[in-house]
Amino acid sequence: MSETVAAIHAEFTKLRCVRSTFVALLLFVPISILIGALGGWSARSALESDNPGLRSDFTPQQAGLDGILYGQLALIVFGVLIVTSEYGSGMMRVSLLAVPRRGRLYAAKMAVTAAAAACVAIPVTVVSYLATQLALGSHGVSISASGVPRALAGAVVYLTLMSLFAASTAAMARSAIVPLAVLLPMVLAGTQILSVIGATKEVARYFPDRVGMEMLTVNSPDAYTGFAVLVGWTVAALACGYLRHRRWDA
Repeated sequence: MSETVAAIHAEFTKLRCVRSTFVALLLFVPISILIGALGGWSARSALESDNPGLRSDFTPQQAGLDGILYGQLALIVFGVLIVTSEYGSGMMRVSLLAVPRRGRLYAAKMAVTAAAAACVAIPVTVVSYLATQLALGSHGVSISASGVPRALAGAVVYLTLMSLFAASTAAMARSAIVPLAVLLPMVLAGTQILSVIGATKEVARYFPDRVGMEMLTVNSPDAYTGFAVLVGWTVAALACGYLRHRRWDA
């Protein structure tokens, strides 16, 4: 077994053994599916009662992706904890004894972050979409409807990249407090608020979560632009995280 494969195997083992990190990853499943189903049920009630409170741009296709937008908060926490749990506990020193080459250790940790996020995102994105459509009843649409397969694929890539972005941001901070205090409010409402303020509207469009949203917007003409910009954010964060990790005084 090569040293790189051994390092990746060790990171998977740590992922399973550190309860807080593993729980954060698993929480993505019920949050996404339950919120997707509740959203579909609420929308069906509004449609059948002609409730004016239903948003004007509602479509069943896009509603099927609403659940994972809340579920991504769990993946952000997962991405932060998979890195900071070792810094906080001092286990990073043990890891560096086992894998002295810091670049290899950092790459293994990020590879496991991406793989774990993708492995849960693929089935959960599909199930969440189907749960929403089932809850919508006769108002639901097929998973093969125009633009939906591309949006579902974009959602998986978006979730994976955001997990990596969170993990690399945590590597820069070496503490869970700062990245969680910044990323969670940003994704929940921060950039959305900034996007409607005249002075910050144009800048907010290019924040990671806002530009990435184009990837999971059904029939968005800017989906690939959003992908390119989010990749740029992620690569930059990964590079900064690596530089910070390399210079950490263990």
